Amino acid sequence: MGYNYNDDIKKRLRRIEGQVRGVLRLMDEEKQCKEVIAQISAIRNAADKAIAQIVAENLQQCIIEAQQSGEDSNKLVQEAIELLVKSR
Repeated sequence: MGYNYNDDIKKRLRRIEGQVRGVLRLMDEEKQCKEVIAQISAIRNAADKAIAQIVAENLQQCIIEAQQSGEDSNKLVQEAIELLVKSR
C-alpha cells in the first residue's frame, strides 16, 4: 500500500524547489559565496524538516495499523529513528 502525502508536505517541497532556483540565480549573478551558502543551508534545514514530517506522519499511521492488528510497534519506532539518523 502506498503512502498518501498531504498537501502541506508538497507545499514544503515546492518551496524548497523555489529556493534551489533562487540559489542558481544567485550563482548566475555571481553573488558572494556567503549568500549562496546561507541559502543552501536554508534548503538543507527545510529538507530536514520535510523528512521529519514525513517520518512522523508515516510512523503515526504505521503504529495505529500495528496496534489494530495486535503487532508490536517497537520495531516501527526503531526503523523511524534509523531513517532520521541516515538522513543526516
